[in-house]
Amino acid sequence: MKILVTGASGFVGSFIVERALELGHEPWAAMRATSSRRYLQDSRINFIELNLGDDATLERQLAAHVAEHGAFDHVIHAAGATKALSEEDFRRTNTDGTERLARLLLKTGALPHAGRFVFVSSLSVMGNVNDAPVRDAQGRIPLGAERYRPFCDSDTPVPNTAYGRSKLEAERRLAQIPGLNYIVLRPTGVYGPRERDYFLMADSIRKHVDFAVGYTPQIITFIYVRDLVEACLLALTRGERGKAYFLSDGCDYDSRRFSDLLQAAMKVRGVLHIVAPEWVLHGVCAFNTWLSRRTHRLSTLNMDKFSILRQRNWRCDIEPARRDLGYNPQWGLERGVYEAVAWYKSNGWL
Repeated sequence: MKILVTGASGFVGSFIVERALELGHEPWAAMRATSSRRYLQDSRINFIELNLGDDATLERQLAAHVAEHGAFDHVIHAAGATKALSEEDFRRTNTDGTERLARLLLKTGALPHAGRFVFVSSLSVMGNVNDAPVRDAQGRIPLGAERYRPFCDSDTPVPNTAYGRSKLEAERRLAQIPGLNYIVLRPTGVYGPRERDYFLMADSIRKHVDFAVGYTPQIITFIYVRDLVEACLLALTRGERGKAYFLSDGCDYDSRRFSDLLQAAMKVRGVLHIVAPEWVLHGVCAFNTWLSRRTHRLSTLNMDKFSILRQRNWRCDIEPARRDLGYNPQWGLERGVYEAVAWYKSNGWL
């Protein structure tokens, strides 16, 4: 299959391209002219420059590709912004860019109507609507993950971040494009080699400090990048048109599990575990957001990140993905963390 992969130079996109080659497909890596090809060194990779920010330019680029190389069979849209200086910047990239790409793919014939458009969205579209703990018949709050109800298909998304709102609006715009054969994937936190946000936690633990926020129990979920990639490729030919699927590794974890596994994988002793009240993180994130807008330099800890870190419940129901896509996660958290740490070390990050 001839597959267009957007965001190909990034964390998830580069793994999609690699896996597509392994399966014998013909991946086309969509990139900006300035994007790095560090993880795209295989000579079999085809490259295409696409400008998702301008209608006329993108239409011209897609039409030229069709004239010279023909249409794509399918598209995996993994490009997007996870950090931005403003809500408008998120919307411009994640919402407008997604809608523009899908619409012009059909208009230029670069994606036939039978072709599938897989949109990598996010669990962040759901917001914190399920943060209130459940109670049993006796009015007691269960211990462990059962204290929270997982997100499921029947829940109405109420995103509480600019990032989540931009992704949800993109999903809704795709639904308004006549004739588009699309599927939405909503992965939880994605980690693995080449990823930088979770790496910051590993780097902190290497320095013997683990920082957490909030005293209310938190249940978090993860998906290893290779499992997300498999879901993307399965969704090309499986799944219900127009449906959104939650993705995780199928397990729930308390807030210490990830850091404990990082500590074990790196063989670090004597880690200081600091749990700070939410107002401390709020102050740091508010200041960083103000500073970013003054300096035009993005910060990992910002007000969008504050809403994500304070959220207590990240459970999600992946049974529809198992049933419809044939999704079967292979990477448990321990296995994934150990491989990620090994990569960090071999590439000089740790």
